Amino acid sequence: MSDSGDALAETDNYMVWEVREPDGEVTYHVELGAVTLHFFREEWDEFLQLIKVASSNS
Repeated sequence: MSDSGDALAETDNYMVWEVREPDGEVTYHVELGAVTLHFFREEWDEFLQLIKVASSNS
């Protein structure tokens, strides 16, 4: 993670962080082992809704 990123959450195996891009937009990143997902704000909001629904259904 670069100096411009802020960790939002971290476990032994996973990490979520946000980065303020040079144009001022904030992007969100989810590191799952060898895979990293990158989200713009609208995508991040939808992803969080998806996880909340999945969590309530498990």
